[in-house]
Amino acid sequence: MSTKSKLQSVTDSLRALTGNSPLLPAAAPIGPRQDDAPAVPAAQPAPAGTQFPPVVPRSVPRTGPGQMLQFRGQMLATESEISRLKEQLSAYDGAAVTRRLDTAQIVPSRWANRHADAFANPAFQSLKRDIQQAGGNVQPILVRPLVDQPDRYELVFGHRRHRACAELGLPVLATVETQALSDADLFAMMDRENRERADLSPYEQGMMYRRALDQGLYLSNRRLADALGVSHTWVANVLLVADLPAAVIDCFASPTTITHRHAKTLTAALDADPKGVLRRAERLRLQERVLGAAAVVAELVGAAADEVRSAGQLLRGDGRSTGRWSQDRDGRMYIQIDASALGGAMTPEALAAAVARLLDSV
Repeated sequence: MSTKSKLQSVTDSLRALTGNSPLLPAAAPIGPRQDDAPAVPAAQPAPAGTQFPPVVPRSVPRTGPGQMLQFRGQMLATESEISRLKEQLSAYDGAAVTRRLDTAQIVPSRWANRHADAFANPAFQSLKRDIQQAGGNVQPILVRPLVDQPDRYELVFGHRRHRACAELGLPVLATVETQALSDADLFAMMDRENRERADLSPYEQGMMYRRALDQGLYLSNRRLADALGVSHTWVANVLLVADLPAAVIDCFASPTTITHRHAKTLTAALDADPKGVLRRAERLRLQERVLGAAAVVAELVGAAADEVRSAGQLLRGDGRSTGRWSQDRDGRMYIQIDASALGGAMTPEALAAAVARLLDSV
């Protein structure tokens, strides 16, 4: 076998070893050495930031097999670097993207469920102090990117943490949801987080559900309950609170103090006497005194008036008790006369006529 044939055989073996990669450089033609052959250009420096070892051979082979062996060595070094980087990345599999964002980059969701009182109560002030002492929120909020607004995000949950950081002038630690998130998914995540924290009032929860129903996110109370994994009774109870008339809700120091039991009592009273409840609500709203939630409910359903009417004042005649009189909060007077006090001298009809004559004279 000639020298040329032997070299060709070695070349074919190397090509088979490297898988006939199209990336391998073409072998130099086999032939007599040319002293005036141009030098092989020096390897270009690797781009900034790359981790792959640059191709800088110590000596430039002049034969095809030599160049192929050199490139094979470079490939092995590159594959080793890729394996190392993959191993490092595997430690972050499933990790969420968390970063500190300017609070101005984040807008509230249209499903936001926090009442204004939630940002003024002692619990919020305590949270704000904790965040200030820590230099920022430790538990991240959740946001999703706004598709049509680059570098802006929609808040999924963490409204109080976001507000506290905004008022303190601190960036907020946020987990950025990188997967596509529908409105229904966002709503369900917000609801689940709030229920797990158990810090939403029935009014806030009910308003959140009412908004979702009114905007067609769910077609019925039952479908909403099924989608969120909550009981139908729970949904009905918090909706009772949210659906109270505004005139009634305004009677409370804060709507967040209304429980579903209060709402049930008020709803029954509204069904039985809507004008009476609303009339008492209007009078109560004009008063400057601040009542607890239970006292407000009693006023609205007329329980306080009934107590006054049942107690009343004694009526006396001839030195003995003849009955009672009282006046409710609507200005109506009630007179009760014991039949025994009449002594048979006057029938009830005659007594009623006498009272009528008295009122005419007044």
